[in-house]
Amino acid sequence: MKDPIATRDVGPRAGTPLWLYMAGTTAAGALLLGISSLELGVEQLILLSREPLVWVMLCMVVLGELRPIAMPGQSPGSGAPTSLPFTFALVIFYGLPIAAIVQCSATIVAGVARTHAPHRTAFNAAQYVLSLGVADAVLRLLMPGLVTTPWIPVGGEIVVIALAGAASFVVNRILVLCAVAMHERVPLRQVMFKGLRQQIYVNGVLLSLSPLIVIAMTHSVLYVPLFAFPLGALYTSALLLVKRDHQANHDELTGLANRKLLTVRSRREIVRAHQEGTRVGLLILDLDRFKEVNDTLGHPTGDRLLQTLAQRLTHSVRPNDLVARLGGDEFAILLPKVRDTESAREVALRLRGALAEPVRLDGLDFDLQVSTGIALYPDDAPDFESLMQRADIAMYVAKTDRTGVESYDPGKDRNSTARLSMYSELRRGLVDGALEMRYQPKIGLADGRAVGLEALARWRHPSRGLLDPDEFLPIVEHSNLFRTFSAQVLDITLARVATWHAEGLTLPVSVNMGVRELLDPDLPDTVAAALREYGMPAESLVLEVGEQALIADPESATEAVERLRALGVGLTLDDFGTGHFTLAQLTGLPLDEVKIHESFTTHLAEESSRGHTVVRAAITLVRALGMRATAEGVSSAELAEAARDAGCHSAQGHYFAEPMHPRDVLPWWTAHTTRSPAGPR
Repeated sequence: MKDPIATRDVGPRAGTPLWLYMAGTTAAGALLLGISSLELGVEQLILLSREPLVWVMLCMVVLGELRPIAMPGQSPGSGAPTSLPFTFALVIFYGLPIAAIVQCSATIVAGVARTHAPHRTAFNAAQYVLSLGVADAVLRLLMPGLVTTPWIPVGGEIVVIALAGAASFVVNRILVLCAVAMHERVPLRQVMFKGLRQQIYVNGVLLSLSPLIVIAMTHSVLYVPLFAFPLGALYTSALLLVKRDHQANHDELTGLANRKLLTVRSRREIVRAHQEGTRVGLLILDLDRFKEVNDTLGHPTGDRLLQTLAQRLTHSVRPNDLVARLGGDEFAILLPKVRDTESAREVALRLRGALAEPVRLDGLDFDLQVSTGIALYPDDAPDFESLMQRADIAMYVAKTDRTGVESYDPGKDRNSTARLSMYSELRRGLVDGALEMRYQPKIGLADGRAVGLEALARWRHPSRGLLDPDEFLPIVEHSNLFRTFSAQVLDITLARVATWHAEGLTLPVSVNMGVRELLDPDLPDTVAAALREYGMPAESLVLEVGEQALIADPESATEAVERLRALGVGLTLDDFGTGHFTLAQLTGLPLDEVKIHESFTTHLAEESSRGHTVVRAAITLVRALGMRATAEGVSSAELAEAARDAGCHSAQGHYFAEPMHPRDVLPWWTAHTTRSPAGPR
C-alpha cells in the first residue's frame, strides 16, 4: 500500500501564523518539560534511570510510536499511537517528568525512523508533553495519593483516571488540529469534528488499558510486555481495515486519490461552497505524448514517469488540495477554495512550471508537458458531473489548440445547455441500447458493383426520433463517452457483418474513428477483442481515420495508425481536403484508401476550373502511392463519370444509395451487383 505523497514535512515559512503557532507550542512544551524535570531532581532521575521497569516502558512506548492505529480516511503511519496506554500509565505511576522524558525520547526515535522533519518531530514531542501535563495536573488535583505496590484501583480513582485521560485527549486533539487547520488553510471547525467518533473510541480503548498496565507495573516488570500482544492484534486489525479503505480510494501505482475519492470529496466541497458562498475549482490534466514513452521504453518506465509526475503535482499544490489520478496519463486536481478563474489559472501555470524540469530515467531526459482544463463551481457548472465534464472539455481545447492551459469557455464549448442535457440523455441511451447503425454502399466505378459498406451511427432519441451524427458526435468527441461509443459501434457493426457473412454478403464494412478514438491507446486492443468476439477476419473491417485526427497530433496519430495496421484491418483516410493535411504526409502512412471529400469531388465536374486540375492531380498522386481513391458525395451520373475519368476507383453518395437500414442491405446488394455506375438508381 502506497502512502499518498504527504507535504507536512515541508517547514512553514518564518513569521507565518503556522510558524508562530508551532514555535510557541514547541517552546511551551520544552518549558514544561524543563520545569517538571527540575522538580524531580537530578538524583532521583539517575535512580529511576537504573530501574529495569523504566527501560521496559521506554521500549514499549517506542514500539507503540512506530505502530499507530490508523483509521479509514487517514494516511498510513498516522493515527492514535499504541504507545498511549504505556505513556499514560507512566503518568499515573511516576508522574509527568518520567512520562514526558520517555515520550519525547520515543517521539525522536520514531521521527528519525520515519525521516520526519526536525520541526515536525519537535512539535509532536511538545504537544505530547503539554497534553500529558494536563493529565498530570488533573491527577494531582483529584488523586493526590501515590500509587501503592501492589495497586488495586478503587472506583473513585478510576473516575479520576478517566477524567485525566479525557482532558489529555482534548488538549492533544486541539493542539494537533490547530496545526493541521493552519497547514491546510481551512477553518478549525472543518477539521475538529472529522472522524471524532472513531478517535474517541480508539483513544478510549487505549486509555482504558492504562490502569491494567499500572497494576502489572506494581506486581512485576515481566507482566508489562504481555500487553504487546492485544495491542499488536488491535494494530493489525486496524491496519487491514485501513489498507482495504486505502486500496478502494487510491490509485495503486501513484498512491494518489482515485476517481471514487475525487467524486466523494468534490461533492462534499461543493455542498460546503454552496453553504458558504465560495467557489470550488477542478483542473483536469492530460500528459502530452505519454504514449511515446510506453511504446518506446516500455510500461515500467512509463509507470516511473507517472510516479514522478504524481510527486511533483502533490508538492506543487496547497495542502488541502486533492490530486487524483483518473486513469492512464490523466489527472485531476480539486481546489476546495479558489477565488476566481485567474487564481485557478495561476495554480495551473505553477503546475506546468513544476513539470517543465526534465525527468531523467534510464539515462534519458524526458520533458513533461501537460494540457490543463479548468472549470469552477458555481461559475461554470452546477454540480460535480457537469464540473468534471466542462473541465475535460477545457482540457481538450487546450490540447487541440496547443495552448497548455484553458479555462472553460461557453463560446468554445459545443455543449450548450441543450447539449449538456443531450449528454446525459446520450449517456443513458448508450446504456439502454439506443444506438443504431445505417449502412451506405461504396460502388466500384469500373464495373458498378458494390465494393464495401460504410457504417454510419444514428441515435434513437427518446423524444426527437432518429438523430444524425452531426447532432450528437460533437458531444461524444468532447466528453468521456467516446470509449463507450466506439466500443458499441464496433460491437453493433461486427455483429451485423457476421450475420451478413453467414448469408453470403462478404463486403468489408468501414467504421469512422474520431480524434480521441484514434489517439486512445486502448483502441487496437478494443478492435482486436471485437474481431475475436464475433469471429471475423481483420480484412472484414475498415477503419476510417478523419483528416482532422491526423492534423491534431501527427506523430501520435501516425503511431496509432501503424498499430492498427499491425492488426490487419483496412485503413482509410476520410474527408481528404477538409483540413491542412498535405499530400506529402500521405507517404508516411500505411493507408489503403483515400476518400476525397465532396467539397473537392464537386470540382471534378468543372473541367475548366483550377479546382478540377488540383483534384485530378491529387487523385493521380494517391494512385501513384499505391492507394485507392474514392469520391465522396457523388450526387449525379455526371459526377460519377467525372470521378471515374479522373482515376477514382470507387465512389459513394446519394446517387448510388442512401444510408440503409441493416435489413435493406442484403436485398439492395442482390439487386445492384451488376448496376452500371452511370445508370439510374
